[in-house]
Amino acid sequence: MSALPVITAMGGINAAGRSALHFGFQRLIFNALPEAGRQDTLRSLGQLTGHSPDSQLAATLIRALPDSHRLHAAISGTSDIPVTLEMRNMDLPDPLPAGWQVSPIDKRRSRVTLPAGLDLRVPHDAPRRVSAAGQLPDGFDPGALYASRNHPRALQMAIFGISDALGDLGMDWATVAGKVRPDQVAVYASNAMSQLDDNGLGGVMRFPPNGQRITSKQVPLGLGEMTADFLNAYVLHSVGTTGGMLGACATFLYNLEKGVQAIRSGKVRVAIVGTSEAPLVAEIMEGYRAMGALAEDQDLAALDGATQADVRRACRPFSDNCGFTMAESAQFTVLMDDALALELGADILGAVPDVFIHADGAKKSISAPGVGNYLTVGKAAALTRQLIGEKGLREHSFVHAHGTGTPQNRVTESVILDRVADAFGIRHWPVTAIKAYVGHSLGSAGGDQLAAALGSFAQGVLPGIRTIDHIAGDVHRQHLDFAMDHVPRDDLQASLINSKGFGGNNATAVALSATVTEAMLQQRHGNKAITNWQAARDSVLQTKARFRDHCLNEAPKPVYRFNDGVLGDEQVNLSDKAVQLNNGQVMAFDDDMAFQDFQLNDQQSDH
Repeated sequence: MSALPVITAMGGINAAGRSALHFGFQRLIFNALPEAGRQDTLRSLGQLTGHSPDSQLAATLIRALPDSHRLHAAISGTSDIPVTLEMRNMDLPDPLPAGWQVSPIDKRRSRVTLPAGLDLRVPHDAPRRVSAAGQLPDGFDPGALYASRNHPRALQMAIFGISDALGDLGMDWATVAGKVRPDQVAVYASNAMSQLDDNGLGGVMRFPPNGQRITSKQVPLGLGEMTADFLNAYVLHSVGTTGGMLGACATFLYNLEKGVQAIRSGKVRVAIVGTSEAPLVAEIMEGYRAMGALAEDQDLAALDGATQADVRRACRPFSDNCGFTMAESAQFTVLMDDALALELGADILGAVPDVFIHADGAKKSISAPGVGNYLTVGKAAALTRQLIGEKGLREHSFVHAHGTGTPQNRVTESVILDRVADAFGIRHWPVTAIKAYVGHSLGSAGGDQLAAALGSFAQGVLPGIRTIDHIAGDVHRQHLDFAMDHVPRDDLQASLINSKGFGGNNATAVALSATVTEAMLQQRHGNKAITNWQAARDSVLQTKARFRDHCLNEAPKPVYRFNDGVLGDEQVNLSDKAVQLNNGQVMAFDDDMAFQDFQLNDQQSDH
């Protein structure tokens, strides 16, 4: 019997604000909120940004990049005469190149004469063709909230994101860790693009040509799995299973699938899943622009017959559009097996019974979409039908589309969704696409979608695609319902969260509402177990209420425990039966019963 992976917390940060307690989701549906909800949303944003309430909304979602965000290019040329310049002694190459003449100015600087005929590069700021991006709220600086020590931005965001999720959890992490063996905890986290700003691999590539030295931190902190490493080392202090999957725009769902399968198999009882992506680096955006993937200002303006681009409406899923809008985001969720969630009295936000992943097979272009998404969406629809019935699928489910805002995506994704809806007898399948608000955060996109799905379940509103005023003529929608405004829906039971990534990385997750999840747990565990869970949950809800007050009234305080509780060789007790750490954690070497039929006795193994 498989365990059910239950969602017990969700946290993070994107262009809409913090994800915990659905604050970010409330920014998406701000116009549909009651006045109290609007004020809470503004107060939450105010604590993140320090902005006054009247400027909060303009400082969020997709908007214009600051003027400082420019591509630093260079013009190459040759000097016909010697060139003399001054430079720091520490920047002088060792040994000096042939022909260089150096005379000291003082203890720190020298005058250098370079011979004629050298190739020279003169830096300049290239004109910007893409102005829109889904940026974290203006004024929010994740690195200023803790001793970030030159951490790349994605890792700074990861520290905030996991801290936000732990606040949403409503119980101390030590309480959770104390209920399970250390090797029954897993962290699956990464990103699609690694860390490509100056403090990561971007600096490694950029510094030498610009006369700067590479530091000892840039390579290790630039690695893609460092998101998980930071969580283990500086927040959770976990010695459990760790790793990170990379799957382009489906990366979050790839990690989610790892967590779901680990819990279903019984290998782990708690899985922290997430991604942290910070791709708003000028060179990275230029690379995507060169692919023809991003919405350029000139093309955006042409869509409206205007002379200036409407950057707030840069992403227009399933309408006439011209490319996607890059964004940054960090999203993390805490999964537990159903029995542990009940035992701990965890607040149940929903469940993820499975995530389906398929490649496209043979491809002509590695970046073009293919057939693999038919398999993932079809399997997800079939599982949803199995769990909540024909009526549940047809009348109470909805799709969180990948919805990038590109001409190709609007056709290829809509035809898949439309054909799956037809095959399963769905007449009007609701489809939403929140990249219209927060942009495309690449590896974190599925996390943005999951956070929004949990918000819809909790608050009974399906966010409309409000950046569009029509559906494009080539979109397949005979069985689909693309809402262009927010739709009240208090009967939502399941969401299919879809991702289509470059290279043929397709993934679709099934997310179940809290109401459906509780009904399933009652069916499995009985009324008494649910009553006991509700009683135990009271203290968790009280703790979450205090965290809510913190979000509304105090500046963020991320969890960051550097050089705290470090264990060395002397803290490890080892036998052939178990490993015991001096902090009290014990991990036994249990026999793996899955290999029982293959075990050889001593006599057999001698041969």
